[in-house]
Amino acid sequence: MSQPVLFEELATQNGRRIGVATLASEKTLNALSLDMVHLLTPQLRQWAKDPDIAMVLLQAQGEKAFCAGGDLQQLYRTMREHHASPARDDIRGNRYAAEFFEHEYRLDYEIHTYPKPILCWGHGIVMGGGIGLMAGCSHRVVTERSRLAMPEITIGLYPDVGGSWFLSRVPGKLGAFLALTGALMNAEDAKFTKLADYRIAQADKQKVVDALLLQNWGEGDDKALLGRVLQQAERDVAADVVFAPSALRDNFDLINALCSGQTVPDIVDAILALKSDNPWLQKAVATLNAGAPGSAWLSLALQERVRYMSLAEVFRLEFVVSLHCAARPDFVEGIRALIVEKDQKPQWNPARLVDATPAWVEGFFTDPWPAAEHPLADLGK
Repeated sequence: MSQPVLFEELATQNGRRIGVATLASEKTLNALSLDMVHLLTPQLRQWAKDPDIAMVLLQAQGEKAFCAGGDLQQLYRTMREHHASPARDDIRGNRYAAEFFEHEYRLDYEIHTYPKPILCWGHGIVMGGGIGLMAGCSHRVVTERSRLAMPEITIGLYPDVGGSWFLSRVPGKLGAFLALTGALMNAEDAKFTKLADYRIAQADKQKVVDALLLQNWGEGDDKALLGRVLQQAERDVAADVVFAPSALRDNFDLINALCSGQTVPDIVDAILALKSDNPWLQKAVATLNAGAPGSAWLSLALQERVRYMSLAEVFRLEFVVSLHCAARPDFVEGIRALIVEKDQKPQWNPARLVDATPAWVEGFFTDPWPAAEHPLADLGK
């Protein structure tokens, strides 16, 4: 059985090497599995300590997706087992979920705080856990076929993998809108929200790699050196490569108005009341309408709560919230309806926004671990 992540090292002209990590589960759209996390983390740590490694390239096999999200199949099975067990009220009881979220978040934090340049080539679909990998990279490339989204509301979750942190920092009220609607972002949208840094044609990828191999690594600021190569590639994009305009930029004032309500119901009602002949906006409204009401509450409550937290604190909080999601009904029901049985008819609980009381939302933040014993207590220390 082939490895789901492949590693190689490319020799540069001045003797340094570029570490290349390739997600290699094309049939699953490179969905991030625990096996992939367990392969990536030690390799990144090894490269970080190797003085001859100048930078890392994180990429994926295939033309369809960089990473379409987390691999939810095993998570679904263990959630169902946990719900049927006597320990169903203890969020620590689902050991697989605890391991999955702990190690995924550790990997994401590792990338955010990596000491060397990491170039993420985000071609094709980049969703959920894929954005978690991409968001922390020092240099993030999108192409004419990149499609980014945080559509967790459709499966009864919330934008995790640090999404509470980075969505709360995008321009205006876009973070609330993206969390509630799972709206698709193209390359220009990704740059506008600062979730990507460069838009480069997919056909030019090999030219970029070739240029990187010719650089004099280790003789100055390697992050700035990588930036200059990517800036040149961005300037050199051929005229016949079409990058669609940013829907988020075009609708910025409208989105800010829709999301300016004082309460979650105010914001949700405003979006759902929108009448538009714009297909992109129509899809966003439809996604919110079909999504889990509890996820809408939780997503916005988290963005507000983490506003002044450090990234390490955010990952510790998201870990607790994610385990509460795994122990409650919506997450498993969303996976069942959209991914496993695919009947597209999730039965959300709560079924209506008004039934998600403040006390219900607050329950997701209950941490069963003393601070020193939290599984992610060492992050940022």
